[in-house]
Amino acid sequence: MKPGPYENFPTRVVLLSSVVSISIYAFGAFVLGKLGLLFALAYVLYCLWCEVNVLRGSCVHCYYYGKVCGLGKGKLCAWLFRRGDPRQLVERQVSWREIAPDMLVLVFPLMGGVIVLIQSFAWPLVLMLIVLAALSLGGNALVRGSFACKYCKQRELGCPAEKLFSKTQPG
Repeated sequence: MKPGPYENFPTRVVLLSSVVSISIYAFGAFVLGKLGLLFALAYVLYCLWCEVNVLRGSCVHCYYYGKVCGLGKGKLCAWLFRRGDPRQLVERQVSWREIAPDMLVLVFPLMGGVIVLIQSFAWPLVLMLIVLAALSLGGNALVRGSFACKYCKQRELGCPAEKLFSKTQPG
């Protein structure tokens, strides 16, 4: 029998999701750093911008605002931004176009890595790109599917990401 949603997520879930996210950003920055320090710095700033956009656009309206959510953003959001309207998140429809900036967190270092590999092939970089892709795709899917979204109260109330990624959605 599946336990109900968490009121506050266990620390182990927050740590796991944080390690996956930080690892993705670190691998991406390292790969882009092969093109130059400015590329790595621009990438880190882009990742930060993406995180702030999620906090401002979604987390302020979430059930877990001020609480410990599965991704570790609920309390952080409350420290940085005022509470939004929970109905906005429930009623919001998200499209693939809107999440494209988040997907670029993987695409930018993959493109940069390919450029570096064309200039000077190196197996360690190939391995790093594989790990980056595995963390971004598989790691995120595992964290969200098995540890975070599965026990999320907001998912039950209405989550635009859950609607977008749901296997039962039409079309």
